Amino acid sequence: MTILVIAEHDNKVVAPATLNTVAAAAKIGGDIHVLVAGQGAGAVAEAAAKIAGVAKVLLADNAAYAHQLPENVAPLVAELGAGYSHILAAATSNGKNILPRVAAQLDVDQISEIISVESADTFKRPIYAGNAIATVQSNASVKVITVRATGFDPVAAEGGSASVETVAAAHDAGTSSFVGEELAKSDRPELTAAKIVVSGGRGMQNGDNFKHLYALADKLGAAVGASRAAVDAGFVPNDMQVGQTGKIVAPQLYIAVGISGAIQHLAGMKDSKVIVAINKDEEAPIFQVADYGLVADLFEAIPELEKLV
Repeated sequence: MTILVIAEHDNKVVAPATLNTVAAAAKIGGDIHVLVAGQGAGAVAEAAAKIAGVAKVLLADNAAYAHQLPENVAPLVAELGAGYSHILAAATSNGKNILPRVAAQLDVDQISEIISVESADTFKRPIYAGNAIATVQSNASVKVITVRATGFDPVAAEGGSASVETVAAAHDAGTSSFVGEELAKSDRPELTAAKIVVSGGRGMQNGDNFKHLYALADKLGAAVGASRAAVDAGFVPNDMQVGQTGKIVAPQLYIAVGISGAIQHLAGMKDSKVIVAINKDEEAPIFQVADYGLVADLFEAIPELEKLV
């Protein structure tokens, strides 16, 4: 068996989720090849070649892949992937945008967001917002799979010595074009990679009150997240949303402030190693999954907590 892993990157560095995806590939067994599709992404290919367990890196460096538009990348992956037993990508926005197209072009089913590898053809994935775990077996000739990064410990980013091979294929569908992007800039850690996450919910009452969480997060070296209710209310931008329709996180410490604990939110953070909940409603569902709970007014508790850090 040979497995193709689609690298998540920004043409400069390999995203951490790629290491988790390679870990899932290693559980399946067989040779692991990594595809780097981008423009000016030579540094990414070199970094990917050093990932532990990777046997070969395929570098598709072309203007068509500069912004990894799925309409252009999917045909490349389908073309190359036809010769592999498995195609894996992280269950990020990119991965979930590209792989369904690949599966359709290869005329096979896709297995989404696996959290465990039982065998080369059998996997576990959460359903019903994580309230049940489905065991899925596939007899497809090529198994197309997205990997939930929080389900696998990352492999080492150093230690490998894979060869780098250039791929000449260039697919420009011409059906979409990159117009622009506005990236949120912050000195805090990236939400999905942070070891500590402080999240606020509807109980924050408004966006200005998130300043209390920012102050605490800065002292803890933490990222700041939010529930869907807080995002829908306009308190914070949607790139901070944690949950089933937001970002999936599994930090060492997750502090939920003013979050009731709706199923949608729990699906995105319940794999956290330690969960601390602060809520004035002692019946809030969040306390059922919390390791430590504090029934208190957050506007009194957070400033006090900040003083102690």
